[in-house]
Amino acid sequence: MFIGYFTERPYQDERSGYFGATGRDITDLGVSNGTYDPKLGAELYNRYLDEKVYAEEMGFDGLMLNEHHSTPFCMGGVLNVEAAILARITKKAKIVLLGNVLPIWDDPLWLAEELAEIDMISRGRLVTGWVRGTGRESVAHNAQPPFNWERFQEAHDFIVKAWTTPGPFRWEGEHYNYRYVNPWSRPYQEPHPQIWIPGVMSKNTVAWAAKQRYPYVMLATELEPTLKSYQYYEEQAQENGYESGTQHRGYLLKVHVDETEELAEAAARKYIQGPSNPFLEGNQGNVRSYIQNLPGLTSRTQLLPTVTSFAAAAARGRTADFEKATAEAGAAEEEEKKASDFLGTFEQQSDKMSIIWGTPETVIPKVKHVLEYLRPGSVFFWDGDGAMNHEDSMRSLRLFGEEVLPAVREIGKSLDLQSPFEASTK
Repeated sequence: MFIGYFTERPYQDERSGYFGATGRDITDLGVSNGTYDPKLGAELYNRYLDEKVYAEEMGFDGLMLNEHHSTPFCMGGVLNVEAAILARITKKAKIVLLGNVLPIWDDPLWLAEELAEIDMISRGRLVTGWVRGTGRESVAHNAQPPFNWERFQEAHDFIVKAWTTPGPFRWEGEHYNYRYVNPWSRPYQEPHPQIWIPGVMSKNTVAWAAKQRYPYVMLATELEPTLKSYQYYEEQAQENGYESGTQHRGYLLKVHVDETEELAEAAARKYIQGPSNPFLEGNQGNVRSYIQNLPGLTSRTQLLPTVTSFAAAAARGRTADFEKATAEAGAAEEEEKKASDFLGTFEQQSDKMSIIWGTPETVIPKVKHVLEYLRPGSVFFWDGDGAMNHEDSMRSLRLFGEEVLPAVREIGKSLDLQSPFEASTK
């Protein structure tokens, strides 16, 4: 199996007094960058890069980067810069981008060139992934949400063609037009880097990924609806004439390991402090539903079972349309109310394994349960987030390398969990 490391790279530091361990509510797209300190930002960017280098030393197969815009919970607004740096300063780990927000790119040829250079500098270690983005990204970059899905698909088709078809050629599309396509930078990997698609709630995206035979990575969603979403992928794969396997399943989950149970609990509580991702239940922050659920961005009738988790996350400001969407997605009234009332305390998230924490001895059996239940061929451990400091991250990474990763590899082997690098996705 394939094991990766991830953090949102939040803008936080206890010493600054801003978004420290006590935290502060975040209203999405409501925090002015007038409070931003570039000197603290410089420290944090370098901290997160150092931690990823250490993650490679500890034996992680992949270093995952993501992208969000105009928000303190994720400093990865230009993840390709971070990826390019990692391409040069790391040696073995895959650089997994999950991913670039395709619909906000007005010039996808530029993106094709950037990614090709990263793949060459890393000598073929890039895994590229593309997302449709949230309402935040559409607002922050003036992208029209009704065209989000169309632009995503056309940009994908264009980039793959630019990577694989000798130029020059013309491209006359609905949203992109080029008189001359002939990028001198082409990917190191043939025919191009693997493409993985992350997501949380769109059936259309899952069906499209299955048609392309791309691995689909569920992002920190609850176990039962995640399994149902994988089953939907399987159904779509069968309709497209093939049987999907563990190589088509990826999963991101929050796991923190520490030297004692007391240290582990204290650090893991920081997941829901500071500028944690406000879209995940229990984290500090208010989601503006009228931004998150922009008209035309996501089909209200084509939602995965995981939508109930996002009903919980949006409960503080959700709209009647979102309530209707959860009902149309098949959420029972009782379950919807439970999701609405449930803002995910630390204890509740721990009980349902949305957050796993402890010493290696107590963490490994919980991770084993997740792997047995979901059977993903690729798993990403999400750590060092919220209000966690550098020391929290480094202790956890060391214990991952010494005890957890070897055990997880054995579990993966015993369950025959093959990654896209071990079994073909085609």
